[in-house]
Amino acid sequence: MRGLPTDLTYRVVVRAARAIFAALGLRIEVRGAEHVPARGGAVLASNHVSFLDFLFVGLVGTERGRLVRFLAKQGVFAPPVVGAAMRSMRHVPVDRAHGEVALRRAVRLAASGEVVGLFPEATISHSWELRPLRPGAAAVAGWCGVPLVPVVVWGGQRVLTVGGRWSLRRGRAVTVSVGEPLHPGADADPYVVTEALRERLAGLLADAVDTYPDRPRDHADRWWLPASRGGTAPGVEEGLRLDAEAMARVDGPPRASRAVL
Repeated sequence: MRGLPTDLTYRVVVRAARAIFAALGLRIEVRGAEHVPARGGAVLASNHVSFLDFLFVGLVGTERGRLVRFLAKQGVFAPPVVGAAMRSMRHVPVDRAHGEVALRRAVRLAASGEVVGLFPEATISHSWELRPLRPGAAAVAGWCGVPLVPVVVWGGQRVLTVGGRWSLRRGRAVTVSVGEPLHPGADADPYVVTEALRERLAGLLADAVDTYPDRPRDHADRWWLPASRGGTAPGVEEGLRLDAEAMARVDGPPRASRAVL
């Protein structure tokens, strides 16, 4: 991948992703893509339920003719070929021990007119419910004076997610829903803005679950529904424990600077 123009590499990856989605027969519905600005910087802040969320959120950008530069954990950049492609597409590696480095790069991208994608939950939620949000997305949007756009993905957990769960079964539905953006000012408190972001994400997620076209086939197939919706996913508290264990396995013990991203 080295030496290819950034956007060419990205567009090749987009075409490959669409081919994979077609091969799996995924029924992907993107709602509200018009909330992503066609020009200028923006920050997309999404929930996190699967390993494919960055591809699904990326579809929102491509519908608006934009390429989203994602912040992704540093380990994704480690494999030589994948890492070279990620860097060519100008995605940003995140070392959660030094999250401020990734934040500075995200600010430069958004300030230069790029669309930046973040997952403020910082990891995949085992409960499928919203985890506590970190303030990095709100901070970048406020510092750069760009829209903070809430995005929700639902159904991706049925394709590839934590716990070794994956499926090649064709025809699964995936909903990607985009809400009205927030417009934090430079002096806005990132924590206050993050609370407002959480409210919008919660509303989008509730609507995505309510209107999701598929239902569990039987009791064993209720694993992808939150416990609060009659599913067999871990409850919120148990989910947070599992999330913390998963992050510790990848990152080691938490440090203060990791609270940002």
